[in-house]
Amino acid sequence: MFARLPCPRFTKQPSISGCVRRFSQSTIRRTIRQGPLAGVTVVSLEQAIAAPFCTRQLADLGARVIKVERPGVGDFARQYDTRANGLASHFVWTNRSKESIALDVKKPEDHAVLMRLVGKADVLVQNLAPGASARLGLSFEALKKTHPSLIVCDISGYGQDGPYRDKKAYDLLVQSEAGMLAVTGTGQEPAKVGISIADISAGMYAYSNILAALLQRAKTGHGSHIDISMLECMVEWMGFPMYYAYNGAPGPVPAGASHASIYPYGPFETGDGSVMLGIQNEREWANFCTLVLNQPDLTTDARFANNSLRTQNRDALKKIIIKSFADITSEEAGRRLDKAAIANANVNDLQGVWEHAQLRARGRWRDVQTSEGVLPALLPPGFGAENGAFDARMDPIPKVGEHNESIMAELGISR
Repeated sequence: MFARLPCPRFTKQPSISGCVRRFSQSTIRRTIRQGPLAGVTVVSLEQAIAAPFCTRQLADLGARVIKVERPGVGDFARQYDTRANGLASHFVWTNRSKESIALDVKKPEDHAVLMRLVGKADVLVQNLAPGASARLGLSFEALKKTHPSLIVCDISGYGQDGPYRDKKAYDLLVQSEAGMLAVTGTGQEPAKVGISIADISAGMYAYSNILAALLQRAKTGHGSHIDISMLECMVEWMGFPMYYAYNGAPGPVPAGASHASIYPYGPFETGDGSVMLGIQNEREWANFCTLVLNQPDLTTDARFANNSLRTQNRDALKKIIIKSFADITSEEAGRRLDKAAIANANVNDLQGVWEHAQLRARGRWRDVQTSEGVLPALLPPGFGAENGAFDARMDPIPKVGEHNESIMAELGISR
């Protein structure tokens, strides 16, 4: 049994919603159906993608997220591009529903404000350069005596110790260290995943660990330290190819958009484009030969008798499939595949995703306010469009330092 300790400033048994050190609620968005993290305050010294993506998920669930930024320039991700109505695409994606306070934390007066903020927070998140957080007095060890219920989440490239601790880490570099480039591309040259997958994985593991830490705190009253390494998150996601190459065996051969160890699985050209399809078992293979290719004799072809042989003889099989598809459209190929209960998909460009019929039919799009006007934003996965238990928080994207005045007023500071 965990010891039942009272939460600071509360006398009743702690809970996720009750064991919070609250600011005035004047700036917290109130809705009829508040999210489960309403009343939880997160202070984040964040930049780029990993930490901002984590804290946006917390904000989606109703947490108050106070983003600490550099005066003037703010999070450097604000300057990545100007593609979203003049705002940076990465920043728009990861920073809605937050408050921005601009502080030069190297100045004593601004550092004092930061420490006041931390003293009223439930969660502290940071992904600053290696060692920067500790130099600011924000390590878990430095804070746990004065703030015993505080949850501290550090996100870094390689973790808080070990020989790689002080190495700079960007998404591409971590993908490379984790072996991702060994399994992507075509084999002719390495290719990274086209999105910031190492940052995203770190952000999502930080998010899930923070939720677990809040549950743990509800039992014990104690905060905890979460040490998120981008490398470790990425290597976890590399589990299949690592076991495939276990004990010195050769790893999967990079296969472009195809699957390295299942065939046919990937894109195939038709008369007017491409269709993506995947065969997972022998029943599907038989249906594919008979109902899609109209070549039932292929089911007894010794070259293709099982998945291993189809993978070994993929070049020959690909020629057969492309020849069969050459005189039909991708739409007709999709109809045949659906009739045969074969998994398939369109090969969409990004405009095709913006207009995706399934997303529109399920009411997944909302409007989010920005300093440059309204932008569309996707409801977080898992939130019901109409009948969920609570509403996703979809508040504006802040300007740098937009909330300095209101936050300072809450802290009783006048400047």
